[in-house]
Amino acid sequence: MHELIRDITLCILFAWMLGLLAHFSRQPLILAYLIAGFCIGPFGAGWVKSQESISVISELGLIFMLFMIGLEIDLKKIVRAGRVILFAAGGQLLGGCLLGVLFFAGIGLSLGGGHFDAVYLCIACALSSTVIIVKVLYEKRELDTLPGRITLGVLVLQDIFAILFLAVQPSLANLQVSVILLSIGRVAVLVAAALLVSRYVLPRLFHQIARRPELILLGALAWCFLVAETAERLSLSREMGALIAGVSLSTFPYALDVTAKVTTLRDFFITLFFVALGMTIPVPGLSVIGLALMIAAFTVVSRLVTTFTPLYLMKQGLRASLLPALNLAQISEFSLVVIQTGVTDNHIAAETANAASFAFVVLAVLSTFVMTRSDEITRWAIGPLKRIGLRDLDHGNGHAEEGHEGGHGEARRIVILGFFRAASALLAEIERQAPVLLEQITVVDFNPNVYQTLLSRGLHVIYGDISSADTLLHAGVGKSEMIILSVPDALLKGASNEKLVRHVRTLNPTAMIVATADLLSDVGELYEAGASYVTVTRLSDAHELFTVIEAAQAGLLADKRAELDLRLGERREVLP
Repeated sequence: MHELIRDITLCILFAWMLGLLAHFSRQPLILAYLIAGFCIGPFGAGWVKSQESISVISELGLIFMLFMIGLEIDLKKIVRAGRVILFAAGGQLLGGCLLGVLFFAGIGLSLGGGHFDAVYLCIACALSSTVIIVKVLYEKRELDTLPGRITLGVLVLQDIFAILFLAVQPSLANLQVSVILLSIGRVAVLVAAALLVSRYVLPRLFHQIARRPELILLGALAWCFLVAETAERLSLSREMGALIAGVSLSTFPYALDVTAKVTTLRDFFITLFFVALGMTIPVPGLSVIGLALMIAAFTVVSRLVTTFTPLYLMKQGLRASLLPALNLAQISEFSLVVIQTGVTDNHIAAETANAASFAFVVLAVLSTFVMTRSDEITRWAIGPLKRIGLRDLDHGNGHAEEGHEGGHGEARRIVILGFFRAASALLAEIERQAPVLLEQITVVDFNPNVYQTLLSRGLHVIYGDISSADTLLHAGVGKSEMIILSVPDALLKGASNEKLVRHVRTLNPTAMIVATADLLSDVGELYEAGASYVTVTRLSDAHELFTVIEAAQAGLLADKRAELDLRLGERREVLP
């Protein structure tokens, strides 16, 4: 017991020290935890040698990790997932697994007879890292963009796929239809029972203790371990039970409160899991390094093929098809969970598991670098893709006007460069107050949903990247009378309002240019760049909030809300 406490102390101490180093060097924390485990484990300094300690630390961390993954799976979002996300995820998962089996079996890894290295690797390589992706997309403010939403939707469905695999994983050695159905039946019973209890019993209990944070935390942990132990009794696994416990609580009225209370414990035990995993990784030989590099290369290539292809075939355009593929090009932390369950059940060789861990480390570093520069990479790749015959959405537009370069007709009197929520609201306002003005407007943007929706409404839209000089030149922006930049700098890719104003002013010295400022200090710079007028959205927001305060003080808030509801009901926006 004292040895376990000492080992946990070493785990936390080294995880913290290397975590600080990873933070300052902008590397994934998971990478730091794996290296910390290697340093203090049997293959490093040897300060932690007890296999029992490593096993206990790892299993506790794994249970908490899967419980939290379950809590963050939003079943409602899965139900509402659009056709594009469903087909993209289906193509990526099925295509990735099929290519994985062919590739890994082709290089000589076992596919049966009690050893399933190829199977585990193809599943592991089909999953992408939620931790890395969400962190980078959040920092880039791309979670709410179309490629961001597609990426997150695919991640959610990957988690469901992993759950299904974990359901049949204990029976891989005896993989018969009856055994698979029995495993899935046990999971279905456990899921149904957990959902019923979390729907009808737990809310009443948690309502009674809502003001006692310690009891909410204890209740969530009790539920996690109860379902985990029940799963063990049903010949599933504690890890599977923890995942089901989390999923059942994700629909629970107090889910956000539970998540907030458990987050600190989650971070503690997830840290322990990855440190313990690092302890099991030996100093790699050439064969392990070689296999790790092959796994990493296969993951990147297969992700590009299986993610880009379905999105491109669904006419999402080159950019919106390529960005999710780049975002998803790494191995998931969930993959390490899958590999670890295979090691525990002796389904996969230790050398293969170690190679998968090294591939995870390599891709964690590389994908973070690639994702932060994905816009430049995509912009660079679109040219070669077009040259090999892949058509973008700007090819063969049915709304072409004869005699104009680019196949889409030159821009009209008023041009909106970039289309996000402010532009969506502007078009709705024009449609309500002066619909005849719509015939004089051109929108330039590279969001395929915006492009198709505007075309279907009869508006003139040009598909293209507004940060590209060629796009603005071929669109005929130089002949327009008014050019509106409504997208704030935080959401622009490869450009800023100031750069766009300067470039547009060069193309069109006489046009009225309306730009958008994020900061008050940006206003003067935009005027110096050549803007005719600068909007500062915070001022209009402040005015609206002040009128709300006035209405509330006068007892007229209900009337103001009714007025707003009426206005919202009349609007038909492209981006709701």
